[in-house]
Amino acid sequence: MMDPEFSDAQLLRYSRQIMLPGFDIAGQQKLAKSRVLVVGLGGLGCPVAMYLAAAGVGILVLADFDKIELSNLQRQIAHFQQDMGRLKVDSVADKVRRLNPEVEVVTESLPLQDELLRQTVARVDVVVDASDNFATRFAINQACVEQCKPLISGAAIRMEGQLSVFRGFEADQPCYQCLYGEMDEAALTCSEAGVMAPLVGIIGSMQAMETVKVLSGMGQPLTGKLQILDAMTMEWRTMRLRKDPVCKVCSRIT
Repeated sequence: MMDPEFSDAQLLRYSRQIMLPGFDIAGQQKLAKSRVLVVGLGGLGCPVAMYLAAAGVGILVLADFDKIELSNLQRQIAHFQQDMGRLKVDSVADKVRRLNPEVEVVTESLPLQDELLRQTVARVDVVVDASDNFATRFAINQACVEQCKPLISGAAIRMEGQLSVFRGFEADQPCYQCLYGEMDEAALTCSEAGVMAPLVGIIGSMQAMETVKVLSGMGQPLTGKLQILDAMTMEWRTMRLRKDPVCKVCSRIT
């Protein structure tokens, strides 16, 4: 993990961020002290991990149990041809370390379930959900509510992307379950419905941006809002979200 007292080389590396009003050296120090969990290292998780490493997050906890296949290379930009057959978590960890050796990388190649998920979430400051199925997303959301951790959620399929920040552990804020309820576990994934390569890069980059904002206190994160991108027309819609008073995950928060 980086020393929050920056060297001259570190000040130069992050100079374009440090000069931003509202961020400054204090924001960079907050990033350097932070620990972020990225769940899923596919189309969304690849740009998330790379941009957070480049921005100077202190510790990145990378979680994925899948191996790289040929069909992944169309959109999962941290994986190269020579990485075929490797664990995605090992591939991304290598790229992150090469991009910014000062970032501490922790890898988890076992499925994050039950107690392992709760323990992993408890040890970080922010969770980025870059997974691709509702069962995993619901489990991550529940762990974040229980452990009082902000959740940066992104999704992309076909030519549509979605992004939101959830703080369901707060009395007036919805969680992911409030938005989607009991989704059909047979809902389509990108392997069945397809997805355009740059779309996941757009949404993943925005997840990284929201993470930086949450960690640094800069700007206004998308808390309580859902942004939807129609990439066919490049039009954005923003929906305000409400807490479900009977949500089985967060309705007990008062």
